[in-house]
Amino acid sequence: MNPDWIVPDWPAPARVRALVTTRSGGVSAPPYDSFNLGAHVGDEPAAVIENRRRLRSVLPAEPLWLTQVHGTRVVSAEQAGAELTADACVARSPGRICAVQSADCLPLLLCAADGSAVAAAHAGWRGLAAGVLEQTVTAMAVAPKELIAWLGPAIGPAAFEVGAEVREIFCGHDPAAAAAFAANDRGRWQCDLAALARQRLARAGVARVFGGGLCTYADPLHFYSYRRDGVTGRMASLVWLA
Repeated sequence: MNPDWIVPDWPAPARVRALVTTRSGGVSAPPYDSFNLGAHVGDEPAAVIENRRRLRSVLPAEPLWLTQVHGTRVVSAEQAGAELTADACVARSPGRICAVQSADCLPLLLCAADGSAVAAAHAGWRGLAAGVLEQTVTAMAVAPKELIAWLGPAIGPAAFEVGAEVREIFCGHDPAAAAAFAANDRGRWQCDLAALARQRLARAGVARVFGGGLCTYADPLHFYSYRRDGVTGRMASLVWLA
């Protein structure tokens, strides 16, 4: 496996496997260099195919690639058909690989403490506000207190500037969300996606949350960042049962 890839540091049971790709180890040319897995960002299709082949070589099966729309739909890896427009996936069978792509948005991995189910969710601010994490927790069909979550690389609060309307959406749902926003000197707000995710998960009953410290914007060597670069690639966060 690529030594630059990330293996989540979380107390998942032994049969739960997970990894997050970085931008190294592939064949894509700039600005997608080099391990772009997104087929929708303008990269050469042959490069994406080769990168996905390299990823597949270290996995037990082909990942379930979603068409992500910043929504709240959750699909089952066991029942997934042709319609894969969704922002989260749940699996309960070995070898069914849940995957989400990102390049600033927050990837979230979930597992049941008894190893009975896993899930991956794609959560930008729109998805977070709409409830994608809550929908994913519900779709797990496991008591929330028995879930373990890991927050993957995403744009950090120092780089993620938003308008007052974004803050109002979150604070309208939960006044405590104000703690995840810091006013800047431009009349706008610095937004902490990981803090918002932790709040949402806590309200949903998920207390065991790990990760959340890697900023995509601040680390161009390892991570793609849409806000930093505009035209760029996508990483993948994957979780499955062995």
